[in-house]
Amino acid sequence: MPQHTIEFGKFGAQGVKGHEAVARQLDALADFIASPVTTRRGLMARLHYLTRTPHARAAAREAGLTVTDRTLRAWLAGARNPTPHNLVRIDTAYRTVRRRNIARYLLARLNRRGRGTRVEIHPLDQSGVRPPHQRFVEFRTLNVRRWEAIVDAWAAGDDQALDDAWTDQIIDLGSQWGQYEYVTNIGFAA
Repeated sequence: MPQHTIEFGKFGAQGVKGHEAVARQLDALADFIASPVTTRRGLMARLHYLTRTPHARAAAREAGLTVTDRTLRAWLAGARNPTPHNLVRIDTAYRTVRRRNIARYLLARLNRRGRGTRVEIHPLDQSGVRPPHQRFVEFRTLNVRRWEAIVDAWAAGDDQALDDAWTDQIIDLGSQWGQYEYVTNIGFAA
């Protein structure tokens, strides 16, 4: 794409890629378990979510939680504690399965029967950029009506597909869409 930023931050601008901000907002809407996996409550909540049905167990195994049933029973009973490596695997599997389970619900919520969702785009932070190198970038809003590609890429954890899907949406901002590739925040509520 001709307007992609090649050397972001060269003159002191700060921000994150737009698709990363969108993923953060979708994660907030997914309403993950608040307790950390390192606490007993957080661990038990994640394990119950991943083992409550045969379908959930299969999804957890597919997401990378490949321990035996005996080990899972010991963790659930409190007889053994997972290693730090397994705690990371449990949390990763939980987030992956939760994203897949909630994707269809989020898609319907964001599309709102064709009306879409209003997205607020907060531009990159140029406070560290010297005035001759600053460019005029303002707060923008955009109504996104088709969330399928964005939510599918987010649920799959595919950053490149999410970046491509987000770029397809911000092109609707017109000739200045490249100025919003990096942002300080993207907000939407569904």
